[in-house]
Order: sequence, then C-alpha cells, then structure tokens
Amino acid sequence: MSVDPMTYEAQFFGFTPQTCMLRIYIAFQDYLFEVMQAVEQVILKKLDGIPDCEISPVQIRKCTEKFLSFMKGRFDNLFGKMEQLFLQLILRIPPNILLPEDKCKEIHPYSEEEFQHLQKEIDQLQEKYKTELCTKQALLAELEEQKIVQAKLKQTLTLFDVLQNVGRDHGTSDFRESLVSLVQNSRKLQNIRDNVEKESKRLQIS
Repeated sequence: MSVDPMTYEAQFFGFTPQTCMLRIYIAFQDYLFEVMQAVEQVILKKLDGIPDCEISPVQIRKCTEKFLSFMKGRFDNLFGKMEQLFLQLILRIPPNILLPEDKCKEIHPYSEEEFQHLQKEIDQLQEKYKTELCTKQALLAELEEQKIVQAKLKQTLTLFDVLQNVGRDHGTSDFRESLVSLVQNSRKLQNIRDNVEKESKRLQIS
C-alpha cells in the first residue's frame, strides 16, 4: 500500500484512495476464499460418488490450501501493479488542478506570514466581540435595574400625589410644608421623649 497520505484527493473524494484500494483488496480476497470453498465442496461431492476412492477429505483440504496460497501470491502481485496504476492515474488529482473550494487561493494568493497575520486579526476581532458582548449584557442588566428603580419612584410619586390630595381635602394647602412640619414635630417629640427618659432614670437613681 502507498505511504503517500494523498490528503488533497481525500478532500475531493471524501475518503483516502488507499482506503478505497484496501477495501477492493479485501473484497477480492473474500471472493477468492469463497470460490475455493465452493470448488472444494464440489470436489468432495464428486469423490463421494467414486467407489473405493483413496483420496481423503484431508488431502483435498491440503491441496485446496496449497492452491489458495498459490492464487493469493499471484493475486497480490497483480493487485500491487493495479494499485500503482489506480493511485497514479485514476485516483490522483493532477498538481495543476484546484478544487472549487480552493479557487479563491488562485485568485487571491497569500503567503504563510499573511495567513498568520489574518489569523491574528481574527483572534483579536473575536476577543473584541466577546468584550462588547459582555459590555452589552452589563448595560442590559443596568437598564433593567433602572426600570425597576423608575417603577418604584413612580409608585412613590403616586403615593405623594394621593397624600397631597388627602391633605387638600382636609384643609392643608401645601403638602410639602405639611410634611416638613410633620418631620419637625416628630423630632421635637423625640427630644421630649429622650428628656423624659433621662429624668425618669435620674429620679430612680436618687
């Protein structure tokens, strides 16, 4: 068998020419063995019809194996020549022929250095794309958070509007002023409570 990998031919055929020849060789061998077995069975049947035959089935088997070995040697010799012809003249793509998918190389030839440069640019673009994708995902997440905050703010403003309307219904003209006053009064009450607690503790100690 040929040691040439013939990768370009494998690209075209979808299999290596050596694999094709190996399968043909195995198929021929299998057929040769089957024929010899059939011939042996015919000879044995013929001998059964001959009275007082001194040829035994063991001798027939030895002769069959010897003849099969002879035929296999001749077959291997012929197949070796046939394989060379097939691999050189039939299953080989001439060096001046380009496959359709490789036509672009003829139109736009490039060197190994140019290929490496292009590969480097592709890697850089892929990294840039990944970075932009991560940034986009982060912006989308931030946008969702802003939507949630905006919804809560809208609810708060709606609540203030409701409170302001309630204040107007009860005679309060400005809800903001009322809210400021409420906060101030709350602080005064807290201070009074703190003073009462301090005085209570002082009286308990005395």
